[in-house]
Amino acid sequence: MIVSWNWLKDYVALAVEPAEVEQRLMMAGLNHESTEPVGDDLAIDLEVTSNRPDCLGHLGVAREAAVLFGKPLTIPEPVPSEDATSVSDLLKVRIDCPELCYRYTARVIRGVKIGPSPDWLVSRLRTIGIAPINNVVDITNYVLMECGQPLHAFDLAKLGGPEIIVREADKGEEFLAIDHKTYTLEPGMCVIADSSRAVALGGVMGGADSEVSDSTIDLLIESAEFAPVSIRAAARTLNLHSPSSYRFERGLDPAGVDWASRRCCELILDLAGGELAAGVIDVGRERVKQEPVVLRLAQLKRILGIDVPAAEVQRILTALGNEQVRADADTVEVIPPSWRRDLTREIDLVEEVARIHGYDQIPEDAAVPMCPSHRSDADRVQGQVRQVLTAAGFDESLTVSVVSESWTKAFSPWTDAKPLKSYTPTLKGADRLRLSLIPSLLDIRRTNESVSNPVIELFETAKIYLPSDDELPIEQHTLGIASGGDYSSVKGVIESLVAALNPACQVAVRETKQPLLDNARSCELHVDGELLGFLGEVTPAALKSFKLRLATTVAELSMSALGVIANLIPQHSPQSAFPAMSRDLNLIVDESLRWADLASTVRESGGELLEGVTYQDIYRDNQRDGAGKKRLLFSITLRSSETTLTNEQADEIRDTIVAACGKRHAATLLA
Repeated sequence: MIVSWNWLKDYVALAVEPAEVEQRLMMAGLNHESTEPVGDDLAIDLEVTSNRPDCLGHLGVAREAAVLFGKPLTIPEPVPSEDATSVSDLLKVRIDCPELCYRYTARVIRGVKIGPSPDWLVSRLRTIGIAPINNVVDITNYVLMECGQPLHAFDLAKLGGPEIIVREADKGEEFLAIDHKTYTLEPGMCVIADSSRAVALGGVMGGADSEVSDSTIDLLIESAEFAPVSIRAAARTLNLHSPSSYRFERGLDPAGVDWASRRCCELILDLAGGELAAGVIDVGRERVKQEPVVLRLAQLKRILGIDVPAAEVQRILTALGNEQVRADADTVEVIPPSWRRDLTREIDLVEEVARIHGYDQIPEDAAVPMCPSHRSDADRVQGQVRQVLTAAGFDESLTVSVVSESWTKAFSPWTDAKPLKSYTPTLKGADRLRLSLIPSLLDIRRTNESVSNPVIELFETAKIYLPSDDELPIEQHTLGIASGGDYSSVKGVIESLVAALNPACQVAVRETKQPLLDNARSCELHVDGELLGFLGEVTPAALKSFKLRLATTVAELSMSALGVIANLIPQHSPQSAFPAMSRDLNLIVDESLRWADLASTVRESGGELLEGVTYQDIYRDNQRDGAGKKRLLFSITLRSSETTLTNEQADEIRDTIVAACGKRHAATLLA
């Protein structure tokens, strides 16, 4: 926001140097970027945060300066003179999209004379970087920069029919803006239309067909309140940003809509002549009343560490425009002004008092009570996940939540429902809320492959959005993994992750069929009978569709499922002082037997002395073993915490395991 120094002093008498005003405003939250001389004026550039749209006009900045320096604020009260003709006899307004346009006001001025603006008006606009056009357009820009409320002036004779229709744009509707470029509109955008066409893109830019020119005689002055989200979406979609859209996106003062209209008409009558039709057309919703907020004075001491006198607290809040409801020795209750919709809680009022009273008034050694922070269980689980995966050589990724429709179809193991559509795509073609993290991770692998990175091990923890019967989707916190390793290596990483969270839990696998994954090397993962996630090697066809050259294995796990099994109390188990013994086993089993099922039997039958089971390899010899058979080679590790095991004890445990595998899986030990 660029502020004219001379203009600012019209509203508040500042008998101090500009540098002091800049410093005080900066300490109160309006960061000072620069000050440049422009003629006999100064252009002061202030950074206005998104929660303070009231400071996107000179009046808002003047209000801040008046409070900071204890000076009275002078706000003009426009009372334009009207003729006998009623505006309702000249014009009608209808809102067909109340969700996009909350309120629309219109006034009509007839018989204006378009010409150059006076020097004082031109000088002020040039100071803040706005080029003069003609007296009417310059006045709308002047009022915009005065109070922050955008306005638009239409050439009334160029409108088709006596009625203005505020409606939603049709799909593919074309609109010629005042920048003389044609834009293709989409549903969800608000247009101001006459009986035949759109004459303005509501809250963003006017149309070339109805703009004010040297031949204009009659004017329609628009002042409205549009839905911030729709304005932001339209401006981003069309890449069409303007001072008006910048302000509407942040939400404006509903009480300032009519003030700005009257101020604009008063200046036009003064500088361009004409006659103002009596009254105003004002359609739309009723103004939302601000709810009162209570400030307990004791909270100032607790939060800021200092006492602020009650009289000073009341002065600050009242000077900022708050309406005092009641005040006593302990509390102050106020109704925030219409232009401060960010004041909704007690802590907001504490911040207002602190910044106006002065942060420099708070000593560095002020005693502010502190309490230790506490990480939630979900955060602790996520920290453990990060630790295990980074230790395994993985890098953490961060991807966007909105993806293309084709990606949602590529891999969606958690739901068969159609993805939710977003009307604000982050990238071209990306307009669906993701159902999985895997496509995004595969795309990152493609990018890394294109720059020849040798190791591409990735993981991400983020939300996916599963449609539900409710209005809002199920936001499932999910872990995605993409690796250059094979099925077994990634499964080992997942088993290590589960073991780190709870050593007592074992990962079980079941068959799954996912179009993205190889049926022979993929599975569902379960822990304690509950679905944990999915694992598998990506098929050659899927690799080609994602433009990947290297083999890839992916996994996706539910973070909530990991949280259920997690034992977050640190565990200790003493290290055995006795050596381990190992035995290699080579079992002939049916081709259909999964290693996970065999390993489960080995663990159950191995007893307390079984420390670990390690998969080695699979061999097939149809001539010796017969068709439909395979050899599973694995190792077992045995250890006692009380004594050194003998060979006889180790062999006995091995024989028990072989017998259990033979009974349950018809497995035979290869001699």
